[in-house]
Amino acid sequence: MMKTDVKQKILREGARLVHRKGFHATGIAEVVKAAGVPKGSFYFYFDSKEAFGLELIDTYARVIGESARIYLLDESRGTVERIRGFFGSFVDFLQGNDFRDGCPIGNLCQEMADTSEPFRKKLETVMGTLQLNLADVVSEGQKRGEISTDLDSEATADFLLSGWQGTLLQMKVKKSRESYGAFEALMFDRVLKPV
Repeated sequence: MMKTDVKQKILREGARLVHRKGFHATGIAEVVKAAGVPKGSFYFYFDSKEAFGLELIDTYARVIGESARIYLLDESRGTVERIRGFFGSFVDFLQGNDFRDGCPIGNLCQEMADTSEPFRKKLETVMGTLQLNLADVVSEGQKRGEISTDLDSEATADFLLSGWQGTLLQMKVKKSRESYGAFEALMFDRVLKPV
């Protein structure tokens, strides 16, 4: 197995465990056992557990970024439908997982933003990038007449993300997509609508 394959395997298994249990509750021994590699392999690739966690954020961000590309950049669909598809794809994934794990970036924001400044800064960058992507789609929708020009595109994107993270928490607690129905009705039928 090539060195990069070992590192990716550690990151993949670590991402799965951290997503399920949280960063603090996941031990290095558990990660290397799940990856099927010796403990020394972990320290060959990562200087510390924090360094590993920071790379995990990049791993999660790539997955979310790929979904953003698939849905938000799909010019064959209207802008509101792109945003709806983006959030809806995560709801379908969560429902298939019994609403158990939530958003890995959102989970790390809650767990790590107050305890590690490097984590907070990197998480802020990831959330900021997603917010900018959403703002671009909102702005495009305004130019096309699909979304009201009375809205500030950046504030709307911030509101979308904030509402989404709250919706994720509600779905985890209720073990149901009921809260997404409320999010969807308000965001797509009231907020993101033409003039």
